[in-house]
Amino acid sequence: MSTAQATSNKATTRRLYDAMITGDAEVISKTIDEVVEPNVLYHAPVLTGATGAQMLKQVWPVLLRGFPDLHVAVEDVIAEGDKVVVRDTVTGTHQGEYRGLPPTGKSVTYNEIFILRFAGGRIAEIWGVVDVFSQMQQLGAIPA
Repeated sequence: MSTAQATSNKATTRRLYDAMITGDAEVISKTIDEVVEPNVLYHAPVLTGATGAQMLKQVWPVLLRGFPDLHVAVEDVIAEGDKVVVRDTVTGTHQGEYRGLPPTGKSVTYNEIFILRFAGGRIAEIWGVVDVFSQMQQLGAIPA
């Protein structure tokens, strides 16, 4: 795969993350429609029973209801071949119901790593490692 393709894949990844940073579920949903395959394969802990791009679109309203000030800070973006790796840090304040927990007012900071595989210029597969344990521990759902 060419360097130009890796550069293009990084730009598409940045576009998706820029949408996520807006905190606007509608902007995020529209961008997912534009850059993610409808039947994307997703390998990570999810909050819904849906699959593909529909599942990705359903995750955001859930996250933003629980953490209206949610922020995703991109730490690293590395591209090689048909894959892009993103390491990010998520911060937010638990101000709404999330995973069955009533709002605690607690701040959370946790890390994620995603590997995105591209096909035809769109995200076709995603592997994710999300530190849900740390997130739940900070919310008091799991003892420290």
